[in-house]
Amino acid sequence: MSAEGIRRAEREYTDEEIFGILSEPVREWFKRKFGTFTPPQRYAVLEIHKGENVLISSPTGSGKTLSAFLAAINELILLGKEGKLEDRIYVLYVSPLRALNNDIKRNLEGPLMEIQEVAKELGYELPGIRVGIRTSDTSSYQKSKMVKKPPHILITTPESLAIALNAPKFRERLKTIRYLIIDEVHALAENKRGTHLALSVERLAEMAEEKFVRIGLSATIHPLEEVAKFVFGFDDEGKPRPGLIVDVSFAKETEIRVESVVDDLIYTDAGTLSEALYKRLAELIREHRTTLIFTNTRSGAERVAFNLKKRYPEFEGLIEAHHSSLSREVRLDVEERLKRGELKAVVTSTSLELGIDIGTIDLVVLIGSPKSVNRALQRIGRAGHRLHDVSKGIILALDRDDLVEVTVLAHNARNRRLDRVRIPKNPLDVLVQHLLGMALNKVWEVEEAYRVVRRAYPYRDLPFEDFMSVLHYLAGEYAGLEERKVYAKIWLEDGRFGRRGKMTRAIYYMNVGTIPDEAKIRVYTMDKQMIGTVEEEFAERLMPGDIFVLAGRTYEFVKSRGNKIYVIPRQGAKPTIPAWFSEMLPLSFDLALDIQRFRREVSELVNNRRAKDFLMRKYGIDERAARAILAYFREQARYSTVPDDETVLVEVVRGENRNEYFFHTLVGRRANDALSRAFAYLVSQWKRCNVGVAINDNGFALILPPEAELTEDEIRGLFQVEDLRETLKRALDNTELLKRRFRHVANRGLLILRRYIGRSKRLGRQQVMAVALLKVLKENHPDFPLLKEVYREIMEDKMDVENAELFLRWIMEGKVRVVVEEHDVPSPFAFNLEAIGSSDVVLMEDRRELIKQLHRKIMEMIEASG
Repeated sequence: MSAEGIRRAEREYTDEEIFGILSEPVREWFKRKFGTFTPPQRYAVLEIHKGENVLISSPTGSGKTLSAFLAAINELILLGKEGKLEDRIYVLYVSPLRALNNDIKRNLEGPLMEIQEVAKELGYELPGIRVGIRTSDTSSYQKSKMVKKPPHILITTPESLAIALNAPKFRERLKTIRYLIIDEVHALAENKRGTHLALSVERLAEMAEEKFVRIGLSATIHPLEEVAKFVFGFDDEGKPRPGLIVDVSFAKETEIRVESVVDDLIYTDAGTLSEALYKRLAELIREHRTTLIFTNTRSGAERVAFNLKKRYPEFEGLIEAHHSSLSREVRLDVEERLKRGELKAVVTSTSLELGIDIGTIDLVVLIGSPKSVNRALQRIGRAGHRLHDVSKGIILALDRDDLVEVTVLAHNARNRRLDRVRIPKNPLDVLVQHLLGMALNKVWEVEEAYRVVRRAYPYRDLPFEDFMSVLHYLAGEYAGLEERKVYAKIWLEDGRFGRRGKMTRAIYYMNVGTIPDEAKIRVYTMDKQMIGTVEEEFAERLMPGDIFVLAGRTYEFVKSRGNKIYVIPRQGAKPTIPAWFSEMLPLSFDLALDIQRFRREVSELVNNRRAKDFLMRKYGIDERAARAILAYFREQARYSTVPDDETVLVEVVRGENRNEYFFHTLVGRRANDALSRAFAYLVSQWKRCNVGVAINDNGFALILPPEAELTEDEIRGLFQVEDLRETLKRALDNTELLKRRFRHVANRGLLILRRYIGRSKRLGRQQVMAVALLKVLKENHPDFPLLKEVYREIMEDKMDVENAELFLRWIMEGKVRVVVEEHDVPSPFAFNLEAIGSSDVVLMEDRRELIKQLHRKIMEMIEASG
């Protein structure tokens, strides 16, 4: 293995060179079946054969899975031919999707049988190569069979791997692996499942008999150097392990169009807009053999599928919905029918983004913005499944902000300007699980365990004191936790640690994993009448005094206990939180900055005669879209200031029953979430009042009671906040968000066990314990590792505090100026925020109606001022 660090693969090998290393039956089989190699195979197969670590980034259907397996299968066939194939695991394949695992097993067993047939023709017998699956669905009978006679290729999930590492007999079987393949890396890197897997891989490397080759497979992702470090890990000196990046994500041609479904995105009423949307969808479905339609929410997918079938009876039985809330049977049925070509169209939210094999798709339609360039390319990449096919995608915009966003997004996608992936840093709850797992296997020197943990990319900078705080917690050294039934799980003395008690193994098995149990939160009136349920993610946003809609009526949130929330009916009150909030995808920070630059570019063009042609040419949009964008910017510029990459606009709109402050900070919803909470907290401290918050990707609004006003100096003062993290931490105190997220972290960190000795603890009970523990820890142990983690998770993973800090720094350094203006009516760029904030607007129809009224008022003002 070369020690040159991580580098890009530059050498594309010829068919002859690759055939040269393949054994006769594999070579013959490949020639008959495929004839020639695809780009990822030309770059990767020989390097894997030489023992290089490889990360392959390439589109769906480009043969990347076979690139990963081919060298390994070839080695197994050679061993079989020489009579040296032993009963041991040679290849470990890990994928985040159980559904994908069955696909892979099918796609491996076929070729292996075919290769054996070819070998027979060539005159010799090959021993069978066994492929096995080990997931939570595998029976104990199958598992014990695997211990006795292990598969040569084992397929598993991140969670099952963590359990297998601690299965006393089976872990011995894992020591022999030569190849590790991690699939769908893009779906793992950004979350705690990926962090969990990274630690499992380093634990595996520590016990393996020899160095194994690491192969990562990913769809479009950026920056590849970081992702490669995530897959390959680090050595003991803290240097990234060497390996190659095979980037053939551009091997496939993409064609992306942006359309506006109506001429006028403002005055078209909701009914007409829907009519136009479904008419366009029906045209596209008729013109293509199979169409995949993406919406941004599960409810949206249901609605679109239902409406298409209702409006166009010809599609009955030919269109289905597919999303994660449907049962596995229903989803599999839809995938199979799609593969067999029995469906004309499938409407999905995010569930078909990953590489489940769904056969040939001719066109992908995105309704509304997918919020990130990588996601757009991934979704559109599902079209034209074969490598030489063009991936055709159409994005339909439904309002003016969306139109601006997708224009820039499509432009970036065509020019391969990708968004950066964010890998979590040092999650301490995941670390708890693995240190316990490690203690179950043997007695460790503290230094040695710390070294293993720091080889995993997410923990490369883990401070030693954080590592020790986790060990102290596991050893039961935080006073007052035993009374709360939190017992020591390891012993720690003289710089060594090991497991304690007979039950720790069961605790580890039953509670391993990072995906929280999602609760349906029941909603009750104060006199204990149940009204319905809301999703946990929706409940996280509630603050006392918030008004929301459930079952067509409005209620005020009072308090929560366990997994129940209590409300008072408030007939006719205006909702402060829209119901569709929790499912929306956030805009990425990188793309947000590009939209800021686009705003400046367009405002400089606005009065130029050639502006429309320029936009159509440079950004590849239709005339209708170009006209709508220019009209939007003209109105904003005539009435107010256009906020862009050099200017933040804050609008003050005073009203009889409230004062509104619109902050046009186009930094994406996650960074806006951090800014708005910190600002709202400061204002509530200064003015001693409740502050309402409305937020979207383009900015946020603070809503104050009529008697509370902010001066221009106070507004400017908000942008000078000294320590954003500290302010945000205080703002999170007592919020539903902190209480619910603390339960998730406490579950992952084994502070509150989800399951114990065959019994599951009710979620409501867990939540009550979480709130009680949170209080105890905040008072007595403010430095407790899981308390530290819950703040980190909220601020860094759920919100984007780092980029919010960066943005404030630009303002403090004078790179971005703040303009404060007072208006009678919010400016056009603030319409969507006003619609979220002023919700009489429960339905999309009402939102459109409100925006239409605002627009009329503004046009009258502009005309009156000449």
